[in-house]
Parts: sequence; structure tokens; C-alpha cells
Amino acid sequence: MRRVIALFLGAALMAGPVSPAYAHPAHPTPGATTAPGDPADPVYGKGWSRRAAIGGGPRQEHGVAALGHRVYVLGGIVIDPAGGVVTTGRVEVYDTRRDTWSEAAPLPVAMNHPNVATVGGRIYVLGGLSGGASWQALRDSFVYDPRTGRWTSLPPMPAGLERGSAAMGVRGTKIYLAGGMRTLTPGPGGLQDTVDLVSSYDVMTGRWESLPSLPQARDHVGGAVVGSTFYVLGGRDRGQVNVRDTVYALDLRSRRWSERAPMPTARGGIAAAAVGGKIYTFGGEGRHDGTNPNTVFAEAEAYDTARDRWVRLAPMPVPRHGTAAVAVGGTIHIPGGGTAGGAAPVAVNDAYRP
Repeated sequence: MRRVIALFLGAALMAGPVSPAYAHPAHPTPGATTAPGDPADPVYGKGWSRRAAIGGGPRQEHGVAALGHRVYVLGGIVIDPAGGVVTTGRVEVYDTRRDTWSEAAPLPVAMNHPNVATVGGRIYVLGGLSGGASWQALRDSFVYDPRTGRWTSLPPMPAGLERGSAAMGVRGTKIYLAGGMRTLTPGPGGLQDTVDLVSSYDVMTGRWESLPSLPQARDHVGGAVVGSTFYVLGGRDRGQVNVRDTVYALDLRSRRWSERAPMPTARGGIAAAAVGGKIYTFGGEGRHDGTNPNTVFAEAEAYDTARDRWVRLAPMPVPRHGTAAVAVGGTIHIPGGGTAGGAAPVAVNDAYRP
């Protein structure tokens, strides 16, 4: 099923009025849920394997990127010795061949929910969230060159485009961002400001471009480009009770949105990675029927972009949300994430091979 949505080439990107929404009253305060650590007796097999735990310890709401056979884990939130969690700029590197961890130069600015993509053998970070009691969107942007081991500052994101937790995709020299959020106040009743913005950044020219907005605002969402289509999968709209199963597809040639077969399981806070013509989605948080908004999912589901069909896969051995996924040589790596609603980071590092 494909329902075309009337958004056409040249449509201006406008940030329409956004009504504030808040986390449900029972949403846990960061650090006030379960104690961090690896869940007991996870079951592996059916494509799943356990890898060396994150060297620096538990991490959640981070970004990931792959360069060669290495997986980079960037920013996020970590355990604060004084209690709760704190935003970090730490960058750790997982060697998929040796099953070992090392450190890389930290982000110049600590951030969680960073917007991360890899183009031309370099890692780009285009904004994210940071702050204390309330996380706010940052315009700060950087590029990492593995040859020098250094971060270089880029011009900041244009005013009004800043957000974190966007769906990300790459085609050629352009990085695509869809949705995201400008404000996330953790804890019961915290403000969550979701946007429908869609934009691209050309790494060669340094130019930003506005694209037709998402049919509905989304954050904590999966994203991938397959061929000439940018897919935006699941996510939520201003709160864990507002998780969605929608799959939106932006044709990057015609710049028109269409709607594809929905996810079998509505969820936000998912990890997603493309292998071939399929997009794999893992975990997530939230339940839209109101029965338990703090649900953390073990679901793993794959979307076949050519057939417009979903397939259920063997579940995650360790259910998590607030994590990220990246493919290396056909194997998908999923380091870190939270095992309970809110913030409950773990150091678990799993791999899934379709």
C-alpha cells in the first residue's frame, strides 16, 4: 500500500505551530529506575551474538557511525557518580575484528541524541541536545577525520533547524535529517517538543537546504536512505504515549512523501540500520494503548523496501531503547541503550547478522 501525500518539489519548509506535550506523569526520572548493569541470562542465537561490552561503561541516547571495520559511539548520557545521569562528549571505538574497545578524541561539545552520519570516510555530527535539567537543541556541528584523529568545527546549523534525535540518511554528498526535537525535559511531566522539519546538508558545498516537511512530526525515530528514497520509520510525537507505527518515504528526486506499510509494532526510541534493500529496526520504548507507556521492547523487525513488507525477526536478547545501530560488512552492531523506561543505561554490545 502506498498512499501519496500532497507535498511537492519546491514546497517551503515551515516550522508550523507546535503544541507542547509532556511526558506521562509516571515516566521515570533519569537514574531513578533500575540499577545499571547487564540483564541476567540473555539468550543468544538465531542471528544474535554477544560482543565485548562498551569499554567505558553504560551509555544511552548516543549516536553511532561506522568507518571501515570500526564502530564509533558518540556522546549520549552516562551514569553520574553523584546520582542520575549526565551528558557526555566521550567517543569510544569498537574494533569489530578484534572485539576490543579504545578511545577517540571527544566531541568538542557534550551532547545527547546527536544527529550522526558518515560521508566520504568522515563522521559528521549536526547538532543534538544538551543541558542540565532540561535538554535543549544545539546548532553546533563538527566533522571527524580518522586520519588526523581530530574534530573540526563546521558552521552551525541554520537558526530554526536545530534539533536532536532526528532520522538520518545519506545519499551521495548529502546528509538528510527528518524530524527530531528541540526540547526534552526528562522526568514526570517533562516537556517534549517534536518537530516535522526535513533538511539536507551537502558536505562538499556546506549548504543547507529545506525539504518538504514530514506528514507528521516525529522524534526518536528510525531513518535510512535506500536507493533514492529516504525512509522515516516509527518514532513518537511529543511523548512516550504517542508512539507510532508509520513508515514515511521521501522520493529524493520528486521530493514527494508517500506512506508505506506500517511497522508491526508501534514504538519510539528505536535503532535502525539498512543492509541491502532492507531496513532493520530494533527495540524501542512506549506503548500507545496506554497500558504501560514505560514498556521497553525486544522486537526486531525488518522492512523490505522493494516489496513494501515487514518481517518479524528473533527478538533482541537484551531489550533496549535509546540505542543506535550501524552495519559493518553485513553485520549490524547495537551498542548500549536503556533497559527500563527513562534512563537506565547499560554497556551491552550486541550484534545481529541477518
